[in-house]
Amino acid sequence: MAKKFFDWQVVFGIILILLSIIAYFVHYLIFRDPHHIFIYLIGDIAFVFIEVLLVTLVIHRLLHYREKQTLLQKLNMVVGVFFSEVGNELVRMYAGFDENSQEIVKDIVIDRDWTDRDFIQFKNNLQNHNFKIDAKNVDLERLRNFLQSKKDFLLTLLENPNLLEHETFTNLLWAVFHLTEELIYRKKLTDLSDADYQHLSKDIIRIYQILIEEWLRYVEHLKKDYPYLYSLALRTNPFDPNASVEVK
Repeated sequence: MAKKFFDWQVVFGIILILLSIIAYFVHYLIFRDPHHIFIYLIGDIAFVFIEVLLVTLVIHRLLHYREKQTLLQKLNMVVGVFFSEVGNELVRMYAGFDENSQEIVKDIVIDRDWTDRDFIQFKNNLQNHNFKIDAKNVDLERLRNFLQSKKDFLLTLLENPNLLEHETFTNLLWAVFHLTEELIYRKKLTDLSDADYQHLSKDIIRIYQILIEEWLRYVEHLKKDYPYLYSLALRTNPFDPNASVEVK
């Protein structure tokens, strides 16, 4: 199939070149002015390089950027479904695991007055947060049962090829899926070795950090483009223990 397509391109290219030669020959027969023909021929060839620059490096990049932004807009719908099905509950569970969660909770009770500066400030503070989660104090059985019940849903999301354009969210899905497998493969989740508990603690912390960053990015997107969904996100904020879906 590829060979046929290539042969078709070659034939089409040869036809175009022959038509160009014929056109120039007719021009010569009519005007008998080869000097004029070569002036415009060389000028046209010289402009080809500028045309390639404009089309491939400028216009193509602008169109690709616009296409990528449109795709990311659509992928944010997938992110929203993830948080509805898995993410919000994971946040609530993880907040109970993190001994320093109060530092995050007091800063991430978002309201309608949050500005871009507030989002940036929280992201910077998050980089300095000391996540203190010890898998020994985590209800691993409950966590495994929850993630196992969502395994098919996570696999469905991972099958979406467009997620490659959303790198941070893809990393979150892989991290969640990895922890799910780690917990499922263990026959028992009690009396593990210290090294195993440390390993699971790192997996849990990795997810928690990416989860917060992605949730914040998603909410920021809603604030800019979907204020009605932003309102719902604030009223169901998984970090806010006083959040209520009822409008007050």
